[in-house]
Amino acid sequence: MNKTLTENYSENVTLMQSALRVNESFDVLYKKLTIGSGELSFFYIDGFTKDTVMQKLMMHFISLGKIKGSASEFMMQSVPYIETDTVTDVDKMITAVMSGCTLCLGSSFGAEAIIIDTRTYPARTTEEPEGDRVMRGSRDGFVETLIFNTALIRRRIRNPALTMQYFSIGEDSRSDVVMCYMNDRADMKYVRTIERKLKAIKTDSLVIGHESLKECLIKTRWYNPFPKVRTTERPDVAAAQLLEGSILLVIDNSPEVMVLPVSIFDFMQESNDFYFPPLTGTYIRIVRYIVFFLTLVITPAWYLMLEYPELVPSFLSFAMPEDSGKLPIIVQLLLVEFIIDALRLASLNTPNMLNNSLSVVGGLILGDFAVSIGWLIPEVILYMAFVAIANFTQRSYELGYAIKFLRIFWLIVTAIFGFWGFCGAFVVIIILLLTNTTVNGKRNYLYPLIPFNGRALLSLVVRVRKKNV
Repeated sequence: MNKTLTENYSENVTLMQSALRVNESFDVLYKKLTIGSGELSFFYIDGFTKDTVMQKLMMHFISLGKIKGSASEFMMQSVPYIETDTVTDVDKMITAVMSGCTLCLGSSFGAEAIIIDTRTYPARTTEEPEGDRVMRGSRDGFVETLIFNTALIRRRIRNPALTMQYFSIGEDSRSDVVMCYMNDRADMKYVRTIERKLKAIKTDSLVIGHESLKECLIKTRWYNPFPKVRTTERPDVAAAQLLEGSILLVIDNSPEVMVLPVSIFDFMQESNDFYFPPLTGTYIRIVRYIVFFLTLVITPAWYLMLEYPELVPSFLSFAMPEDSGKLPIIVQLLLVEFIIDALRLASLNTPNMLNNSLSVVGGLILGDFAVSIGWLIPEVILYMAFVAIANFTQRSYELGYAIKFLRIFWLIVTAIFGFWGFCGAFVVIIILLLTNTTVNGKRNYLYPLIPFNGRALLSLVVRVRKKNV
């Protein structure tokens, strides 16, 4: 296939009809207008084009009476539309049409063509994300249309330093990706690193959105479950991260925006912290840290107490069960871990009208029956219920499952090796935290604890009042 158009109009039309496979695909449309002694040919995708805009443009072209000048001259003088450009590269034309733009070939244009960006995509409203709700604050959220998402960010940051750099990634999908950063606040060396990595990606598609992009950007170690990238569906959170010097990656067809770089403490911040006064926000944040730590350590620590009852102080004697049940405690704990996930998966595939009732009734029936026949003891139900509910104090499902896998690992090692296994598993978890790198491979996952930055660490724990500069 020719990489550029020729000076022959008929050959160019035939070339584009073949390249776009107009006769094979019903939704790839070809429209020819005869204007005086000249012709205009349009190629576009049905469903991606604003019908009213194209209708008015075609009526305007017919009213001209004749076509004169090159493509550049015609575009400047006779195309009354904002987003237009001239191209000669055939691959760029195909990508533009497949993305929803309209391609215009003219009998007097020679080897050039005009791209008219009349595209519109099916889109839902920018409603509040289901998984990231707040008690106070804005109720809009990102959607699957990239241009809507960038507009939501621009609405909050009206500064020309806000830079949005475009990339097209994927041989087949040619997905639109935008790297967004503040030119006066972001680490420009880090920006260039991300830019090089994005340009170096060689893949067929990014159909899974941010997850596909993350896997292309980061070399992961399968045994380290901690998330490497934080995502958000809230424009206010994204704007706040930009003003703190972070970089955003916005992917078309994905309502989640990637935030880089990231540390584990970033996952513990929520929008609600900033929509309440500093005292309330600080209290909520401290509660989240404590509960999050307990979800990891409570069941391994309790199991260690059962293994070494002589080391348990008297004031904790109430935590020791009178009956251990028919199954070993370690089996009970692991069994409930799997049952919780089974109920969660069942609720995902249950119609909305039955979702809550199925989860509640299923949990009650299974729990009560298991206790009555002696499979489980009430203490196991209690601690695992706390773990299941407390896991939702932070919104990252990936971090939640990371903690779950580490909790199971901690339990199994403690059951096999006892006290020293408990201590060894704790050391392994610390090593995984220390060796978990973000996309740049340099910033420590425990920053600002390592390397230590007292002011930054304090701001993560204490909700600081906004200063009037």
